[in-house]
Amino acid sequence: MTAASTFDSGPIDGFGEVSIRPVAPDRDVVVIHDWVTRERSRFWGMGDASLERVREIYTYLDSLTTHHAYLVHRDGRPVALFQTYEPAADPVGRCYDVRPGDFGIHLLIGPPDGGVEPGFTGVLLDAFLAFVLADPTRRRIVAEPDARNTRAVDRLARAGFVPGPQIDLPDKRAQLMFLDREPIGH
Repeated sequence: MTAASTFDSGPIDGFGEVSIRPVAPDRDVVVIHDWVTRERSRFWGMGDASLERVREIYTYLDSLTTHHAYLVHRDGRPVALFQTYEPAADPVGRCYDVRPGDFGIHLLIGPPDGGVEPGFTGVLLDAFLAFVLADPTRRRIVAEPDARNTRAVDRLARAGFVPGPQIDLPDKRAQLMFLDREPIGH
């Protein structure tokens, strides 16, 4: 899958349609800046970033072949930011034994407009995982939320991720989480 990849879920009963498209830094910077600088996104680590700094970061990400950023939409409205990376090309890859087929993810749910109904994050995470796992070379999904972000750790565990060790990254103590494409032994 390349940075230009997109995904459309089709209608999801009782939820609407989920689509995923690559971030275009100049077009999407206002939305992303609004989300990443809110207190609820403190674990994203960009709370004090200026609009220009956010644009620089996402322009840089857009230039890489190993890291990608996507906006997730529900019925055409942006609702989440999703990032992918190859662990061997990321600082996280120096903290654990990277396996062939490992593929890293980050997910930030945008601020709710009028609240979020039960199951909202789960539906988005399922769509995101379907998008990522559409590439059969991706054997194991790796996530490393801030270890203090118990909501993210718990949500990943409910999606089937298994906790690994905690690791020290340059900007956080992280909880490694792994999701195997197929259970071990199959």
